[in-house]
Amino acid sequence: MSKSEAATVTVGKQQLRFTNTDKILYPKTGFTKGQVIDYYLKIAPTLLPHLKGHPITLKRYPNGVDKLFFYEKRCPSHRPDWIKTAAIWSEGNNENIDFCVAGDAATLGWLANLASLELHPLLARGDKPDRPTAMVFDFDPGPPAGALDCVNAALKMREVLDHLGLQNFPKTSGGKGIHLWVPLNTPVTFDQTKQFAHGIALLMERQNPKEITSNMSKALRKGKVFIDWSQNDSHKTTASVYSLRAREEPTVSTPVTWEEMQAAAKKKDASKLVFRTDEVLKRVKKLGDLFEPVLKLKQKLPKLSGE
Repeated sequence: MSKSEAATVTVGKQQLRFTNTDKILYPKTGFTKGQVIDYYLKIAPTLLPHLKGHPITLKRYPNGVDKLFFYEKRCPSHRPDWIKTAAIWSEGNNENIDFCVAGDAATLGWLANLASLELHPLLARGDKPDRPTAMVFDFDPGPPAGALDCVNAALKMREVLDHLGLQNFPKTSGGKGIHLWVPLNTPVTFDQTKQFAHGIALLMERQNPKEITSNMSKALRKGKVFIDWSQNDSHKTTASVYSLRAREEPTVSTPVTWEEMQAAAKKKDASKLVFRTDEVLKRVKKLGDLFEPVLKLKQKLPKLSGE
């Protein structure tokens, strides 16, 4: 990426004009908008399969991570005509909203040029908006609990899910949390995944009352890990795998192995699970896409006792 303020670049079949590429979006590290665009173009072959068909909520930071940001569900009206969209019914607006859908690298580049640092896809594809392709758990620490507590909680949940015969895949949130992905890729409704996820979170809370809560109340999170099961909803989104996060440094929501999780817990050091853009690109080159099984693995939710 040229260091000039603006550059016209051919991406696939499209010509894109990238503006203000020297603008610093991560002040602590001097990471620029041009570097954001460069990362998304380089990670595109690995990221795009995970976004395919999924409507995306944009999280835009036009003046950097330390300034005001805004979420944008409606794909900007000034979009090029080649940007794909998906019409999703909005109860709040009582109308369909056209979400952006990233079908190619050019779209990722265009979104990055909008300073959409974070990409938050819906859990369902646009053509089947009521059918989630996966179930998700978001482990969120309530201070003074931190990243290591989330790692330990996720390891405990892995045991529960393994016992139920559900393969599951961890990724960092890009901050202090952990996301646990349970691929389904079978006919299922959000009511079913949300109820199941809530049941698992309640079980985890009962087994670990001092460390874990399933209650959304921030007052009850102090010193505990909140397992957010409510993400399993048709209108809610979770940061995509390989998405940049708007933290002090340009960290990325990164797939990790269970061995890496166990090593972090054993050494009581979660810092080894923090990855910046350059490190993520090196990991993908070396390890491939650790989240690839999420795309095709077919699983059905078992019956929980009491259902």
